[in-house]
Amino acid sequence: MRGMRYYLGLLCLMLSISANGSDKVTLQLKWTHQFQFAGYYMAAKKGFYKDAGLDVTILPADPNNPNTFDQVLNGQADFAITHSGILQQRVQGAPVVALAAMLQFSPYCWMVKNNSDIFQPRDFAGKKLSKISSLENAELLVMLQRAGLDYQSLMAASQKGGIEQWLAGELDAVQVYVTNEPYTLTLRGVGHRLICPQKFGLNVYGDILYTSQAMLKNKPDIVERFYQASLKGWRYALHNMNESINVTQHDYAPHKSMQELAYEADVLANYIQPPGSKLGGMSMAKWRLIADLYNIDQDEFDHAFSGFMYDQQQSEGIELSWMLILAIILSIACVPLYIGLISNGRR
Repeated sequence: MRGMRYYLGLLCLMLSISANGSDKVTLQLKWTHQFQFAGYYMAAKKGFYKDAGLDVTILPADPNNPNTFDQVLNGQADFAITHSGILQQRVQGAPVVALAAMLQFSPYCWMVKNNSDIFQPRDFAGKKLSKISSLENAELLVMLQRAGLDYQSLMAASQKGGIEQWLAGELDAVQVYVTNEPYTLTLRGVGHRLICPQKFGLNVYGDILYTSQAMLKNKPDIVERFYQASLKGWRYALHNMNESINVTQHDYAPHKSMQELAYEADVLANYIQPPGSKLGGMSMAKWRLIADLYNIDQDEFDHAFSGFMYDQQQSEGIELSWMLILAIILSIACVPLYIGLISNGRR
């Protein structure tokens, strides 16, 4: 009887210790903390990552160098957020895998003053623009090129500078994130207009959650658990906006006001899950359109796309965490031992 108790206790202790262990992973954001990443914050706050057996560290980006590819490919981060230029990286040989597109449209726009004579892409000809990147926010450049503007002329017209130079009249148009600079300038009473790629037929993904091929190959279960828990966090964030804003402000972004975060949440909700879309959803058809915008030919796309878009292992409705599975195993293993213990006691 004592032997039976000993083995029962030992088994339960081993399974308990196993269940309390967590896989440590790092998520590298593409910007500083704000509501833009609230789904990941809520996955941590509500214990969704913990329930999935994960201990997740969420790192903000360096505003002076927000490129996240180096961190993932060098193994400094297991997961990261980036823009639609990830497809270009894949074509150029970077072993990256897109897990989910958390923004179905690009949040980047050109901002002009209310009295500007710029109303559409072709009006940018001969104007002074803030510095353009062919990788980050490339859709802003592509929008102008599709209107017939010459690439070399655009690059020559672009110059260093931001909001203050724009306010001083040194720039005619400046690149902005739809929820950041426009909100600040509205508070300052500065009239402005936004000219966004989405309005001119450039529907590219934004805020793409991704990982490396090595991570997916070596630790597919961790990738799946992180993927599912992150989506669960985003569902919770969208259905509990006030709570998510409070958590974002209190735990991650005390430098931002509640009003600013509420504005950001209200605007981004339409980008995260517009009517008829699936949360985090991606399609080969839309990636093919994005490839066209980046002048990636069909053969390059076909070669690069194989293995590029994550094929989740289970439907979103099935979210059995590994801790729950261990609990089931524990129950099954302990029941016969308990019955044996009772039987021995009756003798």
